[in-house]
Amino acid sequence: MGIIAGITTLTLARWQFGVTTVFHFLFVPLTIGLGFLVACLQTAAYRTNDEHYDRMARFFGKLFLINFAIGVVTGIVQEFQFGMDWSSYSVFVGNIFGAPLAIEGLLAFFMESTFLGIWIFGRGRVSKRVHLASIWLASLGTMLSAVFILAANSWMQHPVGFKIDKATGQAVMTDFWAVITNSTFFGAYFHVLFAALLTGAVFMLAIAAWHIRRHQQRETFTKVARIAIVVTLLSALGTCFMGDTQARQMDAQQPMKMAAAEALYNTSDGASFSLLTIGDLTGNPLFQIRLPHLLSLIADNSWNGQVKGIKQLQAADVKKFGAGNYVPILWVTYWSFRLMVGLGILMIALGGIGLWLMRKKRLERSTWFLRFASLMLLAPFLANSFGWIFTEEGRQPWVVYGLLKTSQAVSHVSVGYVAASLIGFTAIYSFLAVIEIGLMIKVARKAPEELTSRDDERPLELVY
Repeated sequence: MGIIAGITTLTLARWQFGVTTVFHFLFVPLTIGLGFLVACLQTAAYRTNDEHYDRMARFFGKLFLINFAIGVVTGIVQEFQFGMDWSSYSVFVGNIFGAPLAIEGLLAFFMESTFLGIWIFGRGRVSKRVHLASIWLASLGTMLSAVFILAANSWMQHPVGFKIDKATGQAVMTDFWAVITNSTFFGAYFHVLFAALLTGAVFMLAIAAWHIRRHQQRETFTKVARIAIVVTLLSALGTCFMGDTQARQMDAQQPMKMAAAEALYNTSDGASFSLLTIGDLTGNPLFQIRLPHLLSLIADNSWNGQVKGIKQLQAADVKKFGAGNYVPILWVTYWSFRLMVGLGILMIALGGIGLWLMRKKRLERSTWFLRFASLMLLAPFLANSFGWIFTEEGRQPWVVYGLLKTSQAVSHVSVGYVAASLIGFTAIYSFLAVIEIGLMIKVARKAPEELTSRDDERPLELVY
């Protein structure tokens, strides 16, 4: 009863937003990445007139559409919460967020939907060139959608192009171009874009490997696996490079987040990086594996560079912003950062080993690699989730860095109201997760040769 009595509206609102955001973001990278790869497959079919590529474009197109549909539903619900649980935040940033979110809905989303409709129902009704262009434009729409969403999020991380209205206390946009070209935005966008391509590629490779192991359309799925392996390696390296770039930017703009990623309490020159910590994170662990100077290299690309510590940053923030705790939850930032990086390294290995096997012409005969590829199916989804958890939790206690604390952004509603909506959203999203997973498994297990001739003549739609 004491625990229940201690729950606040803020705590429940944060849990609700965290649950819905992480769930929604499971679909976003796959939509972007898989849309691009389906467009690549259809392009290969158009240029080579190879039936294998055409069948694979349709096969993975079905999976893409399932994911897109669920992503749209969860995305719409996501936006409702700004008015439900975070009305004070909405009032403060509404003049900033309104423009990019409106453009995302009116331009990017309608672009995706319109051209997906042409792609789904236009097969055999429009020319092959127009049909091919429609999937590329739909893919471009998904990428544009991410532009405006991440521009808004980047403003929360690094506010620019605004002023505070003294009469209302609201943030008012003064320079739209500054918001769109925010230095934080470029790193975040390309990091997410590469991660999305990586998600689509690993997803495609895992399914192709599963079918190859079962001798189902081996030639067809081997062609797909080769494309997926190349994209996996390139996008994993791209994600790693952009993440490294973001780390130096983070050290300059949000030094507390950098210190929290390592649980570094005191400012250090030539700071080391711990690969593993057993015990607490207060500076007295039971066991650690450390790499000398690595944190300084990550923070400012310098062997003996200075990394500011939590204690010094806390004192500086108290002096600048007033009394309060400006340290995020360390175990969340510490472990989410390492899990994200560790999974990224595994996916680089997946692409590198796969490319080596391709060059040796042993890909489809390597049972252990095919099994490894299938087991890696969840890796990009987990890495994406841990990455967003680190990004958002590491900014705490700020919802808009340096301007608005999370505790000031919550709606003035009862605990019971938020608890009821949290339970409702969790139940609905769990139901959607069951539907999504069930549909994806059903379609993914259905090899192309199981499709009837009547199915092949129909426009691309879900066949059950």
